[in-house]
Amino acid sequence: MPTWDTSTLLPNTRLLRKRRELAEVEQTLQSKQKEFVQRMEHLAQRRQQLVQRKEQLQHLTLKFNAFLKVSGMRQERELRRVEEVRARADRQEAESSRLHRELERLLELRESLARRLRSLRGFEDYLQGVLAVTEQFQDIPAMLAHFGTLEATWATLAEEAEAKQEQLAQGWARLQQYQEEASSELLSTKDELRRLQERLEVAHQRVLQEESRWAYVQSTGAQKTQLLGQIKLAVLNLFQLATSRLQIPKDVALEDTTAQLDMVSVAL
Repeated sequence: MPTWDTSTLLPNTRLLRKRRELAEVEQTLQSKQKEFVQRMEHLAQRRQQLVQRKEQLQHLTLKFNAFLKVSGMRQERELRRVEEVRARADRQEAESSRLHRELERLLELRESLARRLRSLRGFEDYLQGVLAVTEQFQDIPAMLAHFGTLEATWATLAEEAEAKQEQLAQGWARLQQYQEEASSELLSTKDELRRLQERLEVAHQRVLQEESRWAYVQSTGAQKTQLLGQIKLAVLNLFQLATSRLQIPKDVALEDTTAQLDMVSVAL
């Protein structure tokens, strides 16, 4: 736009110019507002698209997690199946090795039995000769069974004899122990009897001493009793003599020797 000198323009011209400028500004504002509305609508659409995309992503995430979980479980099952197959194969291999070793052992046993059978051919001929001589058994197994029974019976009798011998030895040992215990108890009893006899003799001596002492005590007691009677009789005579001579009342009992003696002392 050309530059106008506002000092040289007329008022109407300036007014028109202002109006034109205002219209241009309004047009610019409307254009900006329309552009802003379009941009807001575009942003709203973009936000809605983002929300839908987020929901799709969440759905895809859930499906992917479920797929991972199922895949993990399937992989875990496959691993377990592989481990089971491997363990079964190991067991089968171990069983195969054991059966192989057992087969080798059985083959060795068969070879050993074959060698033993070949070595026993002479015994078979000998048993045939014994069977022909005895004429008691029908065949060799019956004869071997009879001798086996005899051997088992002999072994049983031998075990019984050994058990009886062991019982007899134990009986002799217990008898010897009883004899030793009885001898020890007899010696102890003899010692106890000797100690009791010694104590009896000591007690007899004590009894004799006590009897002698008791006899002495009885004899001394009798003498003292006799002397006491004589003393009482003498005191009574003195009491009667004193009371009759001095004319003192006789208010003292005849048995009260102490009171009589006091009266005699007072009278004297």
